[in-house]
Amino acid sequence: MLARGTAIHKSVVVPLFALHAPSSIITWIKGEYGVWAAFLALIARLFFTFPGELELPFIALLLVIVAPYQVMNIRGKQEGAIIAIAISCFLAFQHFSQAGSLEKAYEKGSVLATVAIIGVTVVSLLLLL
Repeated sequence: MLARGTAIHKSVVVPLFALHAPSSIITWIKGEYGVWAAFLALIARLFFTFPGELELPFIALLLVIVAPYQVMNIRGKQEGAIIAIAISCFLAFQHFSQAGSLEKAYEKGSVLATVAIIGVTVVSLLLLL
């Protein structure tokens, strides 16, 4: 989904990452090391330009750190799965509507993004069960 060939906004993927990330990674990010990593990334961001590939992990890191306990508590529950399904369905709708048709979504340049979006939607549906 982060590859070229899709017109979806990459920032919509960040909450989906936060909902699907393993709890050990979330614990690390919300701990002391994650705060220091975010601080150093923010300092680096102030003085240097980040390549486009590093913007999303930086935003995800900050989102997880500043998220309240109640929001992060829905991970792994039915509410979190429903939110993940809503986000993935929105991404799928956005991708397929921007492609123009189902055939164009499977063209050479966007087949990887199409398979990734379908995979994330299926995984989100399986987590609901």
